[in-house]
Amino acid sequence: MELQDKTLVCRDCSKEFTFTASEQEFYKSKGFENEPTRCSDCRAKRKSGSMNNRRGGGADRERQLFTVNCSDCGKETQVPFKPVQEKPVYCRECYQNKKGR
Repeated sequence: MELQDKTLVCRDCSKEFTFTASEQEFYKSKGFENEPTRCSDCRAKRKSGSMNNRRGGGADRERQLFTVNCSDCGKETQVPFKPVQEKPVYCRECYQNKKGR
C-alpha cells in the first residue's frame, strides 16, 4: 500500500499542515503509532520552551531555588529541589567530581 500525503490540523494553532508520505514512512520506520498533532512551527516552539514546559509550569514561571551547604566542602550553594535531611547535597564542583568517579 502506497502512502499518500495527509492534511492534519495542529492542536495548538488550529492551522492545517501536511503530513507527507515520506514523513509517514519515517514515523513507521521508528515504530511511531500516532500521527503528529502539531505543525512544525508549534513543535519547534514547544521544543524551545516557549510554550508550557513539561513540568507543568509556564515559561514565565520562575524556578524555586533552595540555599544549602555542600555536604563535602561546606560551601553555600543553591539547588532546584527541596533537600531532604538524610540525603547529602553537593555544590556543582563536588557533584561533578563525584559523578566523574
